Amino acid sequence: MSVVGFAAGVPFVALEPAGVDGPAPLVVTWHLMDEPRTDVAMAEAVPMNELPAWRVYFGLPMSGRRALSGGDEEFYALSAQDVVLNVFGPVTKQAADEFPAAVAELRKQLSISDGPVYVAGGSAGSMVAYEVIARGEIPIAAGAVVSPVTQLSPVIAANERHMGITYNWSAESRQVAQYYDYVQRANEIDVPLLIVVGSDDDIAVREPAALGHKEIPGSELVTISGMRHEVIGADAKRVDAEFTRWFQSYIQG
Repeated sequence: MSVVGFAAGVPFVALEPAGVDGPAPLVVTWHLMDEPRTDVAMAEAVPMNELPAWRVYFGLPMSGRRALSGGDEEFYALSAQDVVLNVFGPVTKQAADEFPAAVAELRKQLSISDGPVYVAGGSAGSMVAYEVIARGEIPIAAGAVVSPVTQLSPVIAANERHMGITYNWSAESRQVAQYYDYVQRANEIDVPLLIVVGSDDDIAVREPAALGHKEIPGSELVTISGMRHEVIGADAKRVDAEFTRWFQSYIQG
């Protein structure tokens, strides 16, 4: 059974814990900007149904029920103007900023046990997972990321290659990209972390993920053969199995 609602203004889909009578732990997940690109779609793709925990999927700003008034056309126009300053930077910051209040509200709406929470994210959503771990405003027990943006600058370079465009860096955008570099900030990721990448994803994702794994103590790197960047179809099932395995070991450990 699922619960659809808002927590402190943040849209969410919540899946009930498996086999738990009473308060259960909380796993919060943020979706990708590629598929699955909404909270609803992420809950369907990576449900982690076997976990004895509430799995709550938050919608990112500018997506799903918080899509811009101009829809995809406005979103892509903002991206074309400056994808770092208009999209990656503000979306990640807002999602991380609103996390503590949203979790506090979830504790009022759902039967969630006391103690640390668990976080996960894919692609753009992984930046939020990294960031809330690094901030430490709420105790986090463990995290998991898939197709992660571990370093923002290489992803911008990949966009340039794939789209045949040139991104015009400014002092401000370089500062943002430097901030969202979790290889350089690896010492701030101080919880056990699962990093899942696809063997067919861009090197801009795979290489920083490998570097992050080397620098982040207690991390595990899993490569899914044949998976690209999106988390769909059979690949989603494999990601779901890895996330379930990872969180199960900490929730029941």
